[in-house]
Amino acid sequence: MNVLFFLTPKQDVAYLYSDCTLRQALEKMEYHRYSCIPLIDREGVYVGTVTEGDLLWEIKRRLPLEPDSFDTIPLNSLPRRVDYHPVCVTTTIEDLLGTSLNQNFVPVVDDRGVFIGIVTRKRIMQYCFDRMQETGQCAAEPH
Repeated sequence: MNVLFFLTPKQDVAYLYSDCTLRQALEKMEYHRYSCIPLIDREGVYVGTVTEGDLLWEIKRRLPLEPDSFDTIPLNSLPRRVDYHPVCVTTTIEDLLGTSLNQNFVPVVDDRGVFIGIVTRKRIMQYCFDRMQETGQCAAEPH
């Protein structure tokens, strides 16, 4: 099975550039209601992920902090606790499944490291559930 079968393409994914500001990250994450979002550089290369916790701890570290100063803090200056590990577009479904166990989504990159989209854990779980139903190993319907 090809990873592209599961892919949500970059054009349909909310992401941030690594030189965006803290305010831009807060606004985009609030708008989409995401707790984690991919970071790419201006050339499209996957850099990592930023989480709500990363933003919160940076705000706490800088207290007292005026909200107007959020526009002056670039994301690439923030320490990030965890980066979601990307997979290459040529990875196996087994590796994709293994990576998704600890991440809500799996960033997918091409052979140059350029971000091309994500695979959500929900999409992988739905695929596995469907295969189990086909083989009679599961009779329940997903919620």
